[in-house]
Amino acid sequence: MGKVTEFKLRGSAELKDPMAAYMKNKFSFVGVKTPARKQQSKEYIKLSKKMPLQELLHTISELYQQSAREYQYVAIDMCFANIRRFSFTEISDFTQYVMQKSWWDSVDAWRKVFGKYVQLHLNEKQQLFELFYKHDDFWMRRIAILLQLFEKETLDKEMLASAILYDQQTDEFFIQKAIGWALRNYSKFDPQWVKHFVVEHDLSKLATREASVYLT
Repeated sequence: MGKVTEFKLRGSAELKDPMAAYMKNKFSFVGVKTPARKQQSKEYIKLSKKMPLQELLHTISELYQQSAREYQYVAIDMCFANIRRFSFTEISDFTQYVMQKSWWDSVDAWRKVFGKYVQLHLNEKQQLFELFYKHDDFWMRRIAILLQLFEKETLDKEMLASAILYDQQTDEFFIQKAIGWALRNYSKFDPQWVKHFVVEHDLSKLATREASVYLT
């Protein structure tokens, strides 16, 4: 298995600046869009499933420290592909990356990793939720709100409510957007609960608007 430094994404010079601009010029880019990135990293990620666990964790860390943004995406893709290999110890260690190079793209990609882990280990959901809930970093709290995003029957309504109400008055776009997104998604499964929740709590206009998209 080659070292991380031997894995190189091939990008387009014409795409680098537009991609950086889309992310408010917070990061540099190789210039490779998602379909091409996934194609270029497909074999590398396939091989990662055969790595010893410690080598895998080291590879994820090294990828995440690369300067170009696309390498963070590859690191997260690699985590997701190996999700069944991780215990709570590894998953909790991954929370450090949420607070590194933080922006909505990486945070929401990590949310998918944690959300998938929860679906595989429902008995550890509360324990994982506590790592994000009431955290000083609002990006971590965004994950607390969105942790159960694609759950239906297994969604813990008390957990969702507590995450939302903790940040009910938080004046942060990405938090209020997350509140609306979480409620909107759950309204597809339990519209009455969401409708009642919106009526009973003084949510922001943004969160209320987002939450009510599918409500009649």
